Amino acid sequence: MPPAHAPSDPDSPAGQGNSTPAGGGNDAIDALDGRLIRLLAEEPRIGVLECSRRLQVARGTVQARLDRLQSKGVIGGFGPEVDPAALGYPVTAFATLEISQGQGSDVRTHLAAVPEVLELHTITGRGDMMVRIVARSNADLQRVIDRVVGFDGIVRSSTAIALENPVPYRILPLVDQAAAE
Repeated sequence: MPPAHAPSDPDSPAGQGNSTPAGGGNDAIDALDGRLIRLLAEEPRIGVLECSRRLQVARGTVQARLDRLQSKGVIGGFGPEVDPAALGYPVTAFATLEISQGQGSDVRTHLAAVPEVLELHTITGRGDMMVRIVARSNADLQRVIDRVVGFDGIVRSSTAIALENPVPYRILPLVDQAAAE
């Protein structure tokens, strides 16, 4: 029998039905999923067996949870976190792009071919797309911008250079909140 503070094993007969979080509003993850995600985020090279030991659940439970989280799209991968600045691209900028009607697919294809484009979002508001780009220097940023906007489907652009990143991309506070719901 697991210790009183450890979550039930949902794969055991006694643990059936215990995967719905309190409040019932969030069916994406529960507290054990949240603890598993946090552990993997803090120690990405940890193995399934060590996860099970630290979380005090069966190895099969950890594997089943990982498989489910991956199939639901909660966990997208286990690759390394790469810092563009450490690769020699210390300048980050955000460009808002206005595109010609009906050119969205072609613009997406064009932007996907630019290695310095790290992200692309379609947006509401004054522009149609927002891209996060990186460059080796401010002078190199001009080259990247020229390549980004050098496509007939892009009508206008506006670029802002990021000066500092006081809250870098993070997901764990959101995971903690979702697991508590």
